[in-house]
Amino acid sequence: MALDPDFQAHVESGLTNIARCWALTRRDGTRLGFTDHDRDLSFDGLVFKADTGLSARALMQSTGLSVDNSEAVGALSASAITEADIRAGRYDGATIEAWLVNWADVSQRVMQFRGALGELVRAEGAFQAELLGLAEALNQPQGFVYQRPCNAVLGDGRCGFDFSVPGYVEERAAEGVAGGVEFTFADFTGFDDRWFERGVLRVLSGAAAGLAGQIKNDRLSGSGRVIELWAAIRAEIAPGDLLRMEAGCDKQAPTCRLKFNNFLNFRGFPDIPGEDWLMATPVSAASTSGGPYVPPLLGSGGG
Repeated sequence: MALDPDFQAHVESGLTNIARCWALTRRDGTRLGFTDHDRDLSFDGLVFKADTGLSARALMQSTGLSVDNSEAVGALSASAITEADIRAGRYDGATIEAWLVNWADVSQRVMQFRGALGELVRAEGAFQAELLGLAEALNQPQGFVYQRPCNAVLGDGRCGFDFSVPGYVEERAAEGVAGGVEFTFADFTGFDDRWFERGVLRVLSGAAAGLAGQIKNDRLSGSGRVIELWAAIRAEIAPGDLLRMEAGCDKQAPTCRLKFNNFLNFRGFPDIPGEDWLMATPVSAASTSGGPYVPPLLGSGGG
């Protein structure tokens, strides 16, 4: 890692004012700063808090494609990282940057680590977080699979569908809530049965604001509508909290064409041959009409 000449001279002087700082950015855009110094530090438009009790263990870095890693430990507190936010999954997939800083002159600093939070464990008023470097992304499966269903995510850059088109999003207050996984509405019409199935439910207000879940079932009946998620949202949702339901896609070509009018961006291969065709073997019969093959009787001259 290249050091600023002034910072390098400070480090080589033998008597240093070195502190560590971490910037953590959650997926909802919330950005938090921490330092192991005994007072707050500020740079890059962020205040790095000293009263969080956060500290880091040794950082392991290497050349090649191996993953850099470290660990951070700290105390749970109401003003910084809370147990409720960890339990709700607000820190899942958060990115983190770590610096060595001259606390007497914060312009003298070097970024030591950039990556994401891995496993995060909480117990007895404290937490321990695994830090994974940028090479961790190379551990994910890569490549393109030829398949009949679409492999894009509805609304992403490859799909190109615009949710601002009327008829695909509904925002309304929560009514009946069961375990953060089932939501019932007495008067929720205007959308076909199963319209939101495979879509996303997002919480826009209340204690769970910013969290979302994948919709497993969407059932419309004479008594109302029931929306069920695959997994519970891990924060309290109360009646009256504002919810946003986004239409779902089953990745099939007819759905893309008829429901979303987006077939030009379909990323599947609906006409790819099936398994029966791929496993078929050549035959020497003169007729290939697809009818049944009857072998000639012995002694009939058919050979």
